[in-house]
Amino acid sequence: MDATSSKTLHKLRDIVQYNCHIADANHAGNYTLCIYLLKMREYYRWEQQQSPSVKLKMDDVGQWLRQREELWDKIESKSFQPINLNNKDFDPFDASAINAVLNKQGLVYSAGLGAKLTPHFFLAKLESEETQGDYTIYISSTEYARDLASPPAMTLGSNIFIRKESIKRMIWERYDQWLWNKPDNAMKKAIECYDFNHIDTALEEMTNNEIENIILHEIGEIQAGMILGEQWEQLILNVPQTQAEIMLRAIRDHLADTITTLPALLHNNNMASIHFYFSNLTHMRKHLNPKLLAAYNEWQLSGNFKPLKNLVITCRDHWLALTKKILQIHNTNKQPQKQIETLIEASRL
Repeated sequence: MDATSSKTLHKLRDIVQYNCHIADANHAGNYTLCIYLLKMREYYRWEQQQSPSVKLKMDDVGQWLRQREELWDKIESKSFQPINLNNKDFDPFDASAINAVLNKQGLVYSAGLGAKLTPHFFLAKLESEETQGDYTIYISSTEYARDLASPPAMTLGSNIFIRKESIKRMIWERYDQWLWNKPDNAMKKAIECYDFNHIDTALEEMTNNEIENIILHEIGEIQAGMILGEQWEQLILNVPQTQAEIMLRAIRDHLADTITTLPALLHNNNMASIHFYFSNLTHMRKHLNPKLLAAYNEWQLSGNFKPLKNLVITCRDHWLALTKKILQIHNTNKQPQKQIETLIEASRL
């Protein structure tokens, strides 16, 4: 990269990172204290470009954390800055227009809203761009700007953004959490499929193995969105930061995975990915679908895949029927939150 291009990238990176800081200033408090401290430690590791295998100095992390929280206090009320490219300002959420410029330069940008309407931004090196059916998939490598949450994947319309660096970080976080007590669970089974005596190599292999499954989930999310329609998104917007929102997002995730991810995982017999999939189910997803975990545990005991495969179809039909009932409540009730929560709780699978 020449001096001019490097200067342009640094300027762009600073703008995107500033917007990331604003998002973090307003939403970092959504995490529990333990998760917050864990994420901040890994955020520090990313900024310092430290490998997961390097032991961090807690005094350095503590000082950095205090400085970061002081910065957040100063900018919490600030507005997101426009993205200036070729002397033209773009709305920071207009990822399509921004990428039309950046992709030609080997860069990729994404912006959107995640759980609890948390804004997410990132800027990275574009490793590859491919088409699968109606979907354009952008796979990034080195990340130049990111927020605290740094989701491994995002979908905007028919565009899917896969973040290898964030996938690797997410895997490391799961591994690091497992090390606290080393429980005999799905994460242990996933770890045993790799040689974690060589952490960097294991993380790289695990990241590459999970990319296709993350793509499948995102495609499932798109297809689920087409089934559910705009009313579902409007419903989520109407119940922000509530138990209902968490439930609705979990149901959509379950539906998406019964459409694409689980059928492919079980068909391909990818043991490492199957274990990792079940290790990443959220508490809410486990709560709403205990039969899925029971079928996974039965497979572990008996080696019989059939109950798990058969359950996928049952789950898909169940979630489809439930979403229709939820939308009926949404259409007939001006304040549907409590009624929806009651229905969902009574409809656990």
